[in-house]
Amino acid sequence: MRIWLTVALPLYVLDQFTKWLVLRNISPDEIVPVIPGFFNLVQVHNTGAAFGMLRDNNLFFVALSAVALVVLVVLTRRGVFADRYSRLAGALLAGGVAGNLTDRLLHGHVIDFLDFILPWYGRWPSFNVADSCICVAAGLFILSSFFDGKTSKAGGSSPA
Repeated sequence: MRIWLTVALPLYVLDQFTKWLVLRNISPDEIVPVIPGFFNLVQVHNTGAAFGMLRDNNLFFVALSAVALVVLVVLTRRGVFADRYSRLAGALLAGGVAGNLTDRLLHGHVIDFLDFILPWYGRWPSFNVADSCICVAAGLFILSSFFDGKTSKAGGSSPA
């Protein structure tokens, strides 16, 4: 659980702080160019899941997030996350879920503010620090699956 204090908690604080700054300094109809034509800061209210899917289901996502956090705590305490990648992924997931859950409870929606325009895609759906933590966690869980049973808790290789 120590990794939650060193990874999840600081990222949760960063997520909430950046959202507070956005709410304080950017209006919902404003676009603040950072790198013109590529990266902007915006204020988007998302009542759904990733990419705005399942909009207007805030209560469902509050319940889902709360259950996910309980499951993460139980799995962590049972030692399910045995290698360093899955432990880091669990901490990132906890921080990200907690950040977006806090938004849903305080505001009734998630605050997204990072807005990228990709030349081959166009405008990517806006996201936030918590969303980034969740996506990186998913990638680390996938990476960890390649090492399932091949690394010890210390991160070394086990004999073949």
